[in-house]
Amino acid sequence: MKKMHKGILTSVLSIGIAQGMKILTHKSKTGVWDVKQALTSGGMPSSHSAGVSALATYLAANKGINHTETALATIFGIIVMFDAQGIRRHTGEIAQLVNDLRGNLDDLSGDFPSFQVVDSDKELEEMLGHQPLEVLGGAVLGVVIGLISAKCEDVDT
Repeated sequence: MKKMHKGILTSVLSIGIAQGMKILTHKSKTGVWDVKQALTSGGMPSSHSAGVSALATYLAANKGINHTETALATIFGIIVMFDAQGIRRHTGEIAQLVNDLRGNLDDLSGDFPSFQVVDSDKELEEMLGHQPLEVLGGAVLGVVIGLISAKCEDVDT
């Protein structure tokens, strides 16, 4: 049976470590231990950035900067990181505004009897994307893990 490509393992490991680190960063920020943070999107560090950076770094270290696989992983990584800190973050900010608006709707409607609000117990997910620093933190983590994995490759062979 064939082993899984080490680049994939490196990327998945980097994602897992980043997700686990969210528990620690949440604790340092809020003072509360919350293991559910390991299953959330958003937060510090970005597991998106960590995963794609680990893969691109691993490939660059093993195949070279000018290799097609390195180029593909790098461009893919740039797109993922841009999306994580751009569109997804703005979507989360809009969700936060909608959730806040829902809470104030009764006050805003006043005495207008024709103004009906459909009440929902479910709020929109607000932690969808990342701040630029969270993306950078994930990228640095990924580069470090990618380099370590590439160095361990030398030891394995």
